[in-house]
Amino acid sequence: MLRRPISWRWHVFLGVVSFATLAFLYTLWYQQRQRNDPEDRVLPSWERLWNEGVCSALTERDPKDKGLILWKDLGATFSRLANGMALSIAIALPLGVLMGCYAPIEAFVLPPLSFLAKIPGTAMLGVFYIMPGIGLSERFFTAMIVFGIIPTMTQSIYHAAKEDVPEELIFKARTLGASQAECICDVVFMHILPKVLEAFRLSIGPALIFLFASETIYGDEGLGRRIRLQSAKGIERYPIVFFYLACAGLFGLTIDSALRWMRRVLCPWYVQ
Repeated sequence: MLRRPISWRWHVFLGVVSFATLAFLYTLWYQQRQRNDPEDRVLPSWERLWNEGVCSALTERDPKDKGLILWKDLGATFSRLANGMALSIAIALPLGVLMGCYAPIEAFVLPPLSFLAKIPGTAMLGVFYIMPGIGLSERFFTAMIVFGIIPTMTQSIYHAAKEDVPEELIFKARTLGASQAECICDVVFMHILPKVLEAFRLSIGPALIFLFASETIYGDEGLGRRIRLQSAKGIERYPIVFFYLACAGLFGLTIDSALRWMRRVLCPWYVQ
């Protein structure tokens, strides 16, 4: 039936089947390439993926401090993403809410935001790199994330604050004696909180794109830099590249799941 829900067991089962299907298709692809060229090394076998990818990445240590390189890269990428997202949220949330509540602020801020949203964030890599106080520091990665996601995130929050809050709620709150600040905090913000969390969640993907692009070109550590270094060493290092790509996917999926859980906890009425 159209839009008929299914049980969570079916969700889990179909999810497992989907990953098994991907693994099966990869196996068929690998076997076909091996039949055409037995010396082909571009697609690693499952054995190579485990031995030269997973095991190698989990045991490779930095010769300087003997720390696991994988954990150092994960820590660097996570801290950069957390700093960039925190600053982006601190700017986009109040600005988007105020734009949705006050027409003069909307008229002043919306045109430049609409313009900046059309500039690809990756096109600003070279510009940020040479800016005083930004280039050659951790601020560079934060600036890339902030510039890349703030325009779109702010506009999403602005549209929710302007279009999704019924005028009746604000009128009723004002009739009961609420001030403008109380209307913004207790009516507008609480009403759009689920949409705000959804905007944050949908911004994780673009933020990771900008972060990985900047790490790939200018990073001294991080998942993006490690993938570039391993790829540059040739096809013999592709198993570890595949493993780092899988880590990047799990990294983003974990953050996405955490934000979904937060929305369920903070906004149970919206989920229902």
